[in-house]
Amino acid sequence: MAQQKILIVEDEANIARVIQLELEHEGYTTCIAEDGSKAIEKITTDSWSLVLLDVMLPSLSGIEVLRRMRSLEDQTPVILLTARDTVVDKVTGLDQGANDYITKPFEIEELLARIRACLRVHSNVEDRQMSSLITLGNLTVSEQTREVKRGEVEINLTPREFDLLVYLLTHQKQVLNREQILEKVWGFDYFGDTNVVDVYVRYLRQKIDKPFTEPLIHTVRGVGYVMKET
Repeated sequence: MAQQKILIVEDEANIARVIQLELEHEGYTTCIAEDGSKAIEKITTDSWSLVLLDVMLPSLSGIEVLRRMRSLEDQTPVILLTARDTVVDKVTGLDQGANDYITKPFEIEELLARIRACLRVHSNVEDRQMSSLITLGNLTVSEQTREVKRGEVEINLTPREFDLLVYLLTHQKQVLNREQILEKVWGFDYFGDTNVVDVYVRYLRQKIDKPFTEPLIHTVRGVGYVMKET
């Protein structure tokens, strides 16, 4: 398992150094950012397992750093470090997407426990996201986010094209006839022509196969279609 990296965003040098020493003693890799601007720079140029983010920072507040992170779709776990009497900061931080907060002064054991809990929850979320991935060769489909990629190329599909692709992929190497596909993708109450299957398979091929060297959608003459590697 890769070593977990934690960014400590704290302008009080003594506090930052104590946290850093404790985290590194626990086996984490760490880096310190002394203000909000440096935090944004480090967040956008590197990947982190977790960010410890002080609310009261020079240049940019911790709340603003968090807001910018989430606006960039960065879902790295964030634990806010707040003063004991700043209830508004805690509420605002949670509303902006913070995963947890801890009030100063705190016991290092509590901070370590909150970090472990935060990383565990985030890991479980990532595992669930990975379990919703369907792959065939270099084609990857996420049922959860409805993202489709072939290699590093993102492919945009209509909702019906996506549903058709997922059905073919979840039955890969299995020859499916038009009636089966029609029933599962268009539904029991569809009364149109089965040729609609051929039309949508052609649409899919234009996006999934044509730009690439190896076709994944194959026609079985007189029967239907199958998705497989050649």
